[in-house]
Amino acid sequence: MKSVELFAGAGGLAMGVSLAGFESLAVVEWDRWACDTIRENQKRGYPVVAGWPLWEGDVRGFDWSSIPEGIDLLAGGPPCQPFSMGGKHRAHGDTRDMFPATVEVVRTLRPKSFIIENVKGLTRSSFANYYQYILLQLEFPEVTPRKDECWLDHLKRLQAEKTSGALHASGLAYNVVPTLVNAADHGVPQKRERVFIVGFRSDLGVEWSFPRPTHGLDALLHSQWVTGEYWDRHGVSQRQRPTLPARFEARVRNLASSFALFGEKPWRTVRDALVDMPNPRQRAAGGFLNHVFQGGAKVYPGHTGSPLDLPAKTLKAGDHGVPGGENMMVLANGDVRYFSVRESARLQTFPDGYVFHGSWTETMRQLGNAVPVALGRRVAASVAARLAESELRKRACFRASRFA
Repeated sequence: MKSVELFAGAGGLAMGVSLAGFESLAVVEWDRWACDTIRENQKRGYPVVAGWPLWEGDVRGFDWSSIPEGIDLLAGGPPCQPFSMGGKHRAHGDTRDMFPATVEVVRTLRPKSFIIENVKGLTRSSFANYYQYILLQLEFPEVTPRKDECWLDHLKRLQAEKTSGALHASGLAYNVVPTLVNAADHGVPQKRERVFIVGFRSDLGVEWSFPRPTHGLDALLHSQWVTGEYWDRHGVSQRQRPTLPARFEARVRNLASSFALFGEKPWRTVRDALVDMPNPRQRAAGGFLNHVFQGGAKVYPGHTGSPLDLPAKTLKAGDHGVPGGENMMVLANGDVRYFSVRESARLQTFPDGYVFHGSWTETMRQLGNAVPVALGRRVAASVAARLAESELRKRACFRASRFA
């Protein structure tokens, strides 16, 4: 199956797509530092990215005529700053809004499917109309804006098209499924909420829903505070164990009296993710790429770090001083320190052999903007499965028609 990746960044989603079995025909990213990260891994022969056809530049400047129409998957995460909780919230008024460019690529390539990822802030009530506008543009990419038409008027025409159903009937539309996802629910050791917008071309007849969560908070609390299995596995004695947070007391009591998790796995914690990694200040830290101590971490209002025994808080790219006041861990003694680049990569489920290029600020920005590799792979694999089923149905129908 063939794919194209837009706004690839350091390669999180693109790597997940590749691991799900897609072959990249183009990996497009404008940021030099992120491209240098991919290039450095290609020079080192890292297998997942070795064959990527990387193109550094604006997606609007890429020659899309070089890509065949009807590829299997278009994937990407348009810049999130216009919608981020930490940004200026300008949405369509922000020059960094790349959703129009994304829709243009969908219209040009007519891929069988697409995966678009963005921040939770996109779903806020203040963006409600523009969020609907984005979804309808992706559903009906053939309904293009008219010259000098404002986006609200274009929205009205898109709404009318949805009511008519004509483009769906002709196969020139997409069945679009938007989902707000917490990465921790899918085995990522980080509470990272993101919107995934997945679409399938309507002529394929695909019915799809987002993969079911595999991990949960209740299962984690049960393993910590009911059975103690979590602490035993990590060699934490009774005396060393922290106190049960008050906010979980009632929940744990209910779990102890009537426990039924139906096979749900525990959320993965910071301790789980970093269990075999030495302190970056230790000599043994040199055995891990990008595992260097970064000083200066301190707590201040709104930035308190991630506790060891829960999934990490959302890693942030940050644009005020040292990136991401939340990009630090709270040690067992209550002290805090910054996650090293390698520890942050673990929390984003990048493999240990994948190196990040650039300064501390640049590498943490790349990681804060990335899609967790494991989550990208899970979503892309579910899309691949539906595309394969669609192709098998098509072939079966063809064979049946030949012998009818």
